[in-house]
Order: sequence, then C-alpha cells, then structure tokens
Amino acid sequence: MNIDTPRLTLEPQCARHAAEMFVVLSDAEIYRFENTPPASPEWLYERFIKLETRRSADGSEAWLNWVLRLRSGKAIGYVQATVGAQGQALIAYVLASPYWGRGLAQEAVRAMVAELAAQWRVHTLLAVFKRGNLRSRRLLERLGFDAGCAAQRVQFEVEDDEDLMQRVLATNVAAS
Repeated sequence: MNIDTPRLTLEPQCARHAAEMFVVLSDAEIYRFENTPPASPEWLYERFIKLETRRSADGSEAWLNWVLRLRSGKAIGYVQATVGAQGQALIAYVLASPYWGRGLAQEAVRAMVAELAAQWRVHTLLAVFKRGNLRSRRLLERLGFDAGCAAQRVQFEVEDDEDLMQRVLATNVAAS
C-alpha cells in the first residue's frame, strides 16, 4: 500500500523497480560515506526479489522498503526499515543528490515512522550511519533522534567510524 505525503509517494519496493532504481542509485554522491553503487540492473533485480519477500529467512524480521516518488512519478530514492519482534526498527534512507536539502528526506522518513508506529507497533527507531555524514546526523536530530547507548552499539555491531542514534516514540502520540 502506498503512503502519500504532500510532495511524495512511498511505493512498496518490488523487483520491477530495479531498472529505474539502478539509475537513481548510480549517483556517485550517494556513496561519499559508505557502500558502493549496485553492480548492474540485474544484480539489483535479484536483490529486490529477495527483499520483496518482506521477511528475513528465519521470519524474525520484517523487511519494509519503499521507493520514493515525486508527485510527477519520478523515482528519487528509498526509505527502509528492518522491524524486529521487540518493537524496534532499524531505519535507512537514500535520496539522489539533486534532491538533497529540500526537506524531502525528512518528509519521507516522517511518513515511514508514522506507518511503522501505526501498522507495525514500532516504539523504538534506530539508525546507523558513518560519523562523517553530518547531513544524516542533522536529519536524524531534526526528527528527534538522540545518541544510542553502548549496549545498542554492540547489538547492532556499530563500527568505530559509525554512530547510532535512536528515537523512542511516545505511546498514543502521533509519530511525526
């Protein structure tokens, strides 16, 4: 089911998005701090088939991935959440660099957080990112995230050059 915001549609990701998302994910600026671009549209297609199950192999986690589209229909990135059984979700987000600095990532993550709270009973959000990625840190701070604790760093295998931030959602309160 799609999630609509004033400027975006979050569309559940599936394998048919691979060719289109390959173009989006080929933006070299995205990889300044981590990871590498997908090797090919075929590689991304196979990856999306795996993610399309929306479940880890052992069934203990929900894998939720949404393609971000402008109202024009143009794909510009994605948001994702790995939801565990204990009401925790590890989130991530990627936008193509031409769309940075416009508040679109904040809008998309807010919409995802509301969905996670309402439909998946998530109460704790976590995000791991490279320490040098100040843009990501500022986004998370604007969204109400604080530094995670040492136990979480161990649990999520956070590396020395990474930071972990968390947000605990108030119960019975909108998750914006």
